[in-house]
Parts: sequence; C-alpha cells; structure tokens
Amino acid sequence: MSSSGSIVTPSVPTQRLMSVASHLHSQRFKVVVCRNLGPHVMSILEARPELDLVVWPQDSACERSWLMENISGATGVIVMLTDKVNAELLDKAGPSLKVVSTMSVGYDHIDLKEAAQRGLKVGYTPDVLTDAVADLSVMLALMAGRNGGTAVDLVQRGQWATFSWAPFGLCGPQLSTTAASPTRKIGFLGFGRIAQATLARLVPFGITHCLYFSNPSSLPNHARDAALAKQHKLQAVSKVDLDELSRESDVLFILAPGGGETYHIVNETLLRKMKRTSILVNASRGTLVDSDALAKALREGWIWGAGLDVVEGEPNVTIDHPLVKEPRCVIVPHIASATLETRLEMATRAAQNLIGAILGREMPSEVNLSDVS
Repeated sequence: MSSSGSIVTPSVPTQRLMSVASHLHSQRFKVVVCRNLGPHVMSILEARPELDLVVWPQDSACERSWLMENISGATGVIVMLTDKVNAELLDKAGPSLKVVSTMSVGYDHIDLKEAAQRGLKVGYTPDVLTDAVADLSVMLALMAGRNGGTAVDLVQRGQWATFSWAPFGLCGPQLSTTAASPTRKIGFLGFGRIAQATLARLVPFGITHCLYFSNPSSLPNHARDAALAKQHKLQAVSKVDLDELSRESDVLFILAPGGGETYHIVNETLLRKMKRTSILVNASRGTLVDSDALAKALREGWIWGAGLDVVEGEPNVTIDHPLVKEPRCVIVPHIASATLETRLEMATRAAQNLIGAILGREMPSEVNLSDVS
C-alpha cells in the first residue's frame, strides 16, 4: 500500500522473482535414511522443511530390497557400514541423487569411483571417534595380555569353583613397567590421530619408547616426534621400518587405513619376528591382518596374544573361525566407536553432511574425490 492508501501491484519482473523464491522455498528433497538415528538426530532432519524423509522402519540392518525400492528419485541418502553403495544402487537412485552420507569414518562400502563419475558428494564422520577407538585399543591390549578372554569364559562357564589355582596360572605379560622390567616399547603401524591418542593413554603405564611405521613415501617428522617425546617424557619417539617395528614392540597396535597397499601387511613374515611375549591389537581394518597367519602365530606361540575389534570377512566370523578357536585371541564385534557420546556425534555429523550438501552449504566432513579415478 502506498502512502496515499492505494494498493501497489508488483511489476512483472518482481512477480517472477517472487514466484521463483516461493518455488525454491517450497521445493522438497527426498532423503532416504537407512537407520533411525535416534530422537536427537532425527529431530535435526525432521526440522528441515525442505526434506521429505523416508526412514527404514526396523531396528535392524536395512534390507537391500527396501533400499532399492525407495532410493529412486532421492536427492540424498544416509547409509551405514552395512549398506553397499555401488553402481546398482546409484543407477536405481537416478540423476536426482546428490549426496551419500555415511555414519562411519570408513567408506569401503561406497564405490568412490562411481560416486566421482556421477558428480556426487560423499560425507563421512572422521575425528569424532578418535577417543573412543583409542580407549578400546588400550582395553584390548590389557585383555589380550592378561588372558581376559580365557578368564571371563572360565567364570561364565561356571568353572571358577573347580579351577585349580597355580602360582603362574592365567598370568601374562604386564603392560606397565616395573622395577624388574623398566622398559616398554609400544609400536604403531600407522601413526595418525587415533595412534597418537592411544599413545597418550599409555603414558601412565610407564612406557619408555614409541616406535611407528607409516607411509614409506612420507618423510620422518623429527620435530613432531621430538615434541611428543618431550610431552610424554619418553626416551624416544621414532619412525622405523617394519622389521624393527615387529622385532622391538612389546605391544603392536594396528591403526592404519585399509586398501590394497596395506592388505595383509601383518603376515607370517612379520609375526615370526615379534617377541614371544608381545601383543598384537587391531582396531583399524580386518584386511590388514592375515587371519590364518595370526591364528598360527598364536597356536604355535610366536606371540603371546591378540586383541581384535575387526576381522577380515566380518561379520561372518563364526565359532569355527581359526581366530575364534584361539584362547589367547580376544575378539569384540567392531565396537570401537560404540560409546553413547561418540555414536551421537557420528549420527549428528552424518545428518549435517547430508543437509549441507543438499542445501549447497559446506559439508563438515567431505571425502575428497578429486583424485579418484
């Protein structure tokens, strides 16, 4: 209305702009969510009027048939590690699909080459699970060294009352230093955020040396290593080759990425070089460790024990698996990130990645597909 009280009719160009703005505001994007992410995170998604949510209704892994039926025409999808994102699924989704957001730090279940060729964005959840994985890595080292699996099984089978105590029964190598054993060398295959967080947690045990093996093509970071040694009051933090890492480590933590370059990097050759009292911990990817070689090492006493959060071929790890049969091998079912706090952060990040991609904003954590070919 003008100052004189008459109604002002918008010009034709203004009407068109208003129409476009109204259309954009009312546009809705179909989003498929392969698992209910809990009330906190689902409320974040539900609060976005632009999103038309289609959510797998069961408290179980999303069935492939349901995903294939519902993905057509979707702009975004939130997947779990159990959901395979390949050409078949992407073809079914069609050209409307803009983003795949996974609630995981790993993305082996996503065909990155296919995603890159179609111009998709891929979101993941790094960083937020560093502390949880580091916590579990230390737990597995303690469980494996102190025969935790065997001891728990003894109690759960009701055999404690009939167990014959012995001076050295159920004994194992001590993680912490003692007056009689004042040196502890901790090894890391991979020395990223999680490895360094694990190192920090081990300092109170009195460890004296940190050894690590990382990408051979990367130069040693002497300044960083010296700073870590000073910070943690260690005698040394050193980048070494695989041979020295396997020979010198009292506990060897496997915390490197998966892929062809690290496939079965822990093999019979490496395991034969380790100390008979050493512990192997894997909280990264099952494919880094040759399961048959590790089972042989445990069975024949090349090393003392192993603690595993991941196993090649998981979740198809049955009671007949060679590692399950080994009493000094403690296996948990890929639960390194399974804390209430961490899973909430992961689910939140997955939702934020999806929303950012769909609305043309920055994704908090986007996989770099520029080098994928």
